[in-house]
Amino acid sequence: MKRTPMLKTAAGVACMTFALMAGAQTNNASTSTGSSESVGQHVDDATITTKVKAELLGTKNLKSEHIHVKTRKGVVSLTGTVPSAEDRDNAKQVVEGVSGVDSVKNHLKVVAAQ
Repeated sequence: MKRTPMLKTAAGVACMTFALMAGAQTNNASTSTGSSESVGQHVDDATITTKVKAELLGTKNLKSEHIHVKTRKGVVSLTGTVPSAEDRDNAKQVVEGVSGVDSVKNHLKVVAAQ
């Protein structure tokens, strides 16, 4: 009975590995057609985006439900809405503290809660 969770975990890891490999092959093909982003950079950017989202969600007193994060070559772009200028500034400060982030483009708009 204890093998079932371990088998599920192994299957999940195998699926994730397959998905990453398939994505790498797709991205590798697009790289050869003139894109300047390497597969490694794409994975690094995805990792940074995940770290940023986790930090934003884990930050107390920051309403980050409507913040969208994109990363390209270490530059993180924040878009969406926040309820105050303080939240906008806090979000940028949190993102700047994440490892791998080179700079932050803060395009968050302040929209008062209704």
